[in-house]
Parts: sequence; C-alpha cells; structure tokens
Amino acid sequence: MKRLLIAGHGDVARRLVPQLPATVELRSLARRLGADLDQPDTLEAALDWADSVLHAAPPPAEGEIDPRTANLLAMLEKGRILPTRFVYISTSGVYGDCGGASVDETRAPNPQTARAKRRLDAEQRLAAWCRPRGVRLIVLRAPGIYAADRLPLERLRAGTPVLRDADDVYTNHIHAVDLAACALRALEDDAPAGVYNASDDSTLKMGEWFDFLADRAGLPRPPRIARSDAAGRVSPALLSFMRESRRLDNRRLKTILGVRLRYPTVRDGVPADLARRAGEAARAE
Repeated sequence: MKRLLIAGHGDVARRLVPQLPATVELRSLARRLGADLDQPDTLEAALDWADSVLHAAPPPAEGEIDPRTANLLAMLEKGRILPTRFVYISTSGVYGDCGGASVDETRAPNPQTARAKRRLDAEQRLAAWCRPRGVRLIVLRAPGIYAADRLPLERLRAGTPVLRDADDVYTNHIHAVDLAACALRALEDDAPAGVYNASDDSTLKMGEWFDFLADRAGLPRPPRIARSDAAGRVSPALLSFMRESRRLDNRRLKTILGVRLRYPTVRDGVPADLARRAGEAARAE
C-alpha cells in the first residue's frame, strides 16, 4: 500500500488515518472536500492514482441499490491505472434474520431491509468489478459499532423499551477502534482477500446489552415488552433490528485475517468508553 484512496472519510477513516505508515500517500473523497459520490463529475481525484481503496461511504438513505458505489467504480474504470486492493465496510445485516443461529461467512445473504439490500448491492457490484480485473477485494461485514461517543445512552434516558427475554434477539457488536484496525489490516499487502465478519466475541441479546450498558452508566434498565406490543412503542428503525437475530462467527477475522481485538467484548470496551467520557467531562469543567 503506497497510495490510498478513501471513499467516505467518516468515523472509521478518521481513526485509521493516524495509524497509516508515514510512507503512505492519501487522498479522500468526501463532500466537505468537494468530492460527492452522488455527483460523478466530482470524483476525478480517483483517476489513475490509487493502488488501494478503502470504501467506507454509506449508500443513499433510500432504495435497494447503491449508485454511489456504481459511480465510484465507473470513475475508476476510466483510468489507465487500477487499484490492486479494495476494502469495503459492509454490514452484517446482509444475512437477514437467522433465528439466533451462529453465522459464518459461508451463509448465503438474505437481506430483509432496504438498507441491507443496498449494502449487498454494493458488495455484488464490487465483486463483479474486481474479479475480472484481478483486484483483491476484502469485505468487512460489521454489526453495531460503538465507541465513547456512540453509546445509546439517550435511548436509555428516554426509557425506550426492549423485548422481553422470550421474544428477544441476539445482537452483535464491534468497537470503532477495532473496526478501524480491521480495515487497516485488510489494506496490508499480505491480507487475504475474502469476506469477513468484523465482529467482536460478545454473545448478547439486545436486552442484555442495554441492561449491561445501563448498569455501567448508572441509568435505569429499560422496560421489557412483548414483541406484539413493540410496534407502538419503538421507532420503525429499532423495530427492524428487533426482527433479526443472529450470532456472528468471527473466527475467520482472527485466524485468517489475523486481527487481534483490543476490546474482545463489550464488557471490555464499554467500561473504557465510559471512563473516557467521564475524563472528558471532568476536563471540560
């Protein structure tokens, strides 16, 4: 990796960039820099330059396809020099509801929400483009990302309910620091191509996750409700997560890609994040 192009310079990219070797040249495609993936004619910076691409830009908020990925690939295709490595941060939502089963990367995708269908569309476009051109593609399927500034504490303060245990679903997590580390490892020249579940080792139902977070943050545990009562009590977005249950198997991430997680479970990451928040609040006083 000598020249890296980042499409979508958000939270993960900001955490990754300071860890890049000093010899790496960097370009970013982001709206604030005048490069808009919705406007193909603003993407000229992608031409004839990068040997590696990190695609961390989300799809549009509507529809079932990802034209942003299509626009990026179309611009790259115009160049005489193509990247040799492509890393895409996708979502574990492409698996859909798995009934709480353990899910590895051999499971066929079955997205059941529009946002997951958009991500699978991006994965498929990238695979169809990279394969015939000999470009190595690594897809990181990430679950719920958390960090000190990404904890759902306001949801707890608002008293948003979760499902009772009999109706509850398994959720999966990854700390933002670890997801950035996964992406950094995937960009290295010897990183094996393929699909990886970029998840930590936690095995928690949604209610357990919020109970744990509430206890550590000193907030009331959320009320529990039956699934039949959820539609009128929670947002449609949260309700969609309450309809999908799976436990991600991350063995390929650790044994094939060789990632070592700084925060193996939320029980490691959340206390560190809350301590960080408390320290920041104290310094601000």
